[in-house]
Amino acid sequence: MSLFHSVSSTSSFTSLRSFPIHSFPRTSLQNAVVRCKVIEPLKFQNGKPSQSELLLNGGGGSIPSFLMPPNARVKDLVNGNDTRLRIFSGTANLSLAQEIACYMGLELGKIKIKRFADGEIYVQLQESVRGCDVFLVQPTCPPANENLMELLIMIDACRRASAKNITAVIPYFGYARADRKTQGRESIAAKLVANLITEAGANRVLACDLHSGQSMGYFDIPVDHVYGQPVILDYLASKTICSDDLVVVSPDVGGVARARSFAKKLSDAPLAIVDKRRQGHNVAEVMNLIGDVKGKVAVMVDDMIDTAGTIAKGAALLHQEGAREVYACSTHAVFSPPAIERLSSGLFQEVIITNTIPVAEQNYFPQLTVLSVANLLGETVWRVHDDCSGGIEPYSSLGID
Repeated sequence: MSLFHSVSSTSSFTSLRSFPIHSFPRTSLQNAVVRCKVIEPLKFQNGKPSQSELLLNGGGGSIPSFLMPPNARVKDLVNGNDTRLRIFSGTANLSLAQEIACYMGLELGKIKIKRFADGEIYVQLQESVRGCDVFLVQPTCPPANENLMELLIMIDACRRASAKNITAVIPYFGYARADRKTQGRESIAAKLVANLITEAGANRVLACDLHSGQSMGYFDIPVDHVYGQPVILDYLASKTICSDDLVVVSPDVGGVARARSFAKKLSDAPLAIVDKRRQGHNVAEVMNLIGDVKGKVAVMVDDMIDTAGTIAKGAALLHQEGAREVYACSTHAVFSPPAIERLSSGLFQEVIITNTIPVAEQNYFPQLTVLSVANLLGETVWRVHDDCSGGIEPYSSLGID
């Protein structure tokens, strides 16, 4: 029998699979779980989502009633009475930025981004941001250097246009793995990138699932650290899970704290740890397993999947140790080759990721499930903009540091 079974329509949770942007009402978030509303079940072949109808930039339609948050401030924004909040997007993940804006009942700001013949990046804001609270949505996903430089130039353009506050919304923070010196004469690139963002003119950073918590200390400006874990937990909680058959697995010793937190919120499931010895970058060798997974359904939890070497070898070990099924859960889907071959090889019952990084069309496969963090980031943007005023819930209800 499969681990997950459909629940009745009266359940407080709703299953999400690569949904269109109009699936996000702005709702109150409680108990570190994001409630998401989907009009009808969404099923796609090979994990590929359908094209969404974007109600942005004069898309030819009004905002549906279920999208309108029950708050007067959004009505003022939609009616143009309050122009203090502006959201702009780079080219790295335009679809996520559109989902965030639609969740908030706003339109993305007009911005011109182009490349010169020699590859240099040109950015020009197409509307005034003087005295505004500006949020720039741009993950530094592959190509990391291009997207990082684009973010820096966007920040500089906003600063020179006299924006009051500039918040860099970075769903995926690249270079985060270079956060310490493990050998002599190594660069700590995470600190360098933090310095670049600060010097460019950002007043605040909003990041999702940093590779390690100490990366927040590299910034000399406030950092709001949002966890994608509630979105994945919401998806898992929408299914009936037999806690006696469940075990949460950390793919390495460094991810034990993350896996323990995940297990505690998932019916306080038992924990297992894969003892991994890394011989080089993107090269992992699994040694042994700490914990019992025989006859159980294993849920592997990690912050990112790059080449999938670590999580694939861990899954193979779990099957050798008698695990009945293996699920992979990760916030960031980098998916560098040969990740797709490893993930779709039959080791995993399901691979659950979020859309902090856009998934290329050729990288969809049948076991893939894509969840959206748009409502989580959108709610955080509201709270940053409001300085937690207006009687809304504290940051702790969102799982934000």
